Amino acid sequence: MHKAVDLFFKLLELLVVVALVAMVFMVFGNVVLRYAFNSGILVSEELARYCFIWLTYIGAMIAMRERGHLGVDTLVRRLPRAGKVVCLFLSESMMLAVNVLFFIGTWKMHELQVTNVSPVVGISMIWVYGIGYVVALVMALFNIGVLYRLLTGQLADEELVQVVESEDLPHAVLSTEPPPRGAAR
Repeated sequence: MHKAVDLFFKLLELLVVVALVAMVFMVFGNVVLRYAFNSGILVSEELARYCFIWLTYIGAMIAMRERGHLGVDTLVRRLPRAGKVVCLFLSESMMLAVNVLFFIGTWKMHELQVTNVSPVVGISMIWVYGIGYVVALVMALFNIGVLYRLLTGQLADEELVQVVESEDLPHAVLSTEPPPRGAAR
């Protein structure tokens, strides 16, 4: 199971690279065409915007796995173990609730987005905004995983604070695997 998750996130990292490279080529190519030849490719503006949307959401999933999202831990680090457990439980529960709301919101907008066609490319907008399903599901699974480990007592004291220190950030950004269990932060 762990290998499947690693493979999934390798694929996501590849998609981020592909989206970023595609955006650079489309935007730079359009700039060159407009200034040098007084023309442009209409599709490139819209596709670059769609790549940016996907890049943002995929990056959020990757950052969640690597614990790279911003957080304030000044108070939580000073609490006793019981306080850290309560704070982590509340934090993960609220994030899970938000992910459920995000999934429901995408579901409610599904019918509109399926019938809404992009002006230039001509594709259904669900191909753009349907990423909400994937993001909500993947992030909710991470929240459920942390809550399960918390409630079964599998989390070490160091893991009760789910924020990566700024000194650890380069490791977290470059690493493709989550921090080892019990690793000091």
